[in-house]
Amino acid sequence: MSSHSAFAAAADALAASVLGALSGTGDAVQLARYVDDAPDTLAALAAVRVLGADVFSPHLLLEQPLRTQDVAVVAKAFDAFPANDPSEEATVARRDHATAVLLARLSGDDTLRTLAPAPADGAELADTSAWSSWCVRMAQLAPLATLGLDGPVHEAARGGALPLCRGVSRSVLRRDFPTAVRLVRWLAWLRHEGAVLPLDPGLVAEHVLLVGAAGPRTALDLAIAHHLLERRPGTDAKAAQA
Repeated sequence: MSSHSAFAAAADALAASVLGALSGTGDAVQLARYVDDAPDTLAALAAVRVLGADVFSPHLLLEQPLRTQDVAVVAKAFDAFPANDPSEEATVARRDHATAVLLARLSGDDTLRTLAPAPADGAELADTSAWSSWCVRMAQLAPLATLGLDGPVHEAARGGALPLCRGVSRSVLRRDFPTAVRLVRWLAWLRHEGAVLPLDPGLVAEHVLLVGAAGPRTALDLAIAHHLLERRPGTDAKAAQA
């Protein structure tokens, strides 16, 4: 198996574990045990980096505690795969920074935010006129559509509800369900904030589930969206800037 295939398989396995914790069909996610039991330690650490902020979903949405050894695993994953330079690739840098922000918040160790510095601003997300390409970037940033984060990407989402709805509709019509679900996460996050939307994210999520949401990572995106939709607006703790 190539390194790429091993990393992809490890990411799917970790996503399935997080999904099980969120759905109640599995135990709480234990990242340290996952890495220790993995046949390929480097691939397991890569999976932690690939899922990024989503590894914290059970801790954010179900308030499960993050264990000290799991904090160490995420930090070790950053050591193995250092964060990108924010000036080179803003989208990846924003995902990395969100992971570091949540790790710091859940662990109580604010120094961990330095594992991944944030890009300077969100200017590249402000213009939604080219809504199709803008939605592609927002779909790539879907792990930020969760509780406990706020920042330039979230401001862009607040100002781009209509483009997000257009992006969801376009993705469903093209049967690009992974992209549709990632954008639905943003709509679910906006609904959780109390926004009035021209498209019902719950109905879209149900449609995608029925017609072909395949793969554990897409299923995890759906589960996170459902959790956000089920929570009353304004019930999360004050979000950190990301």
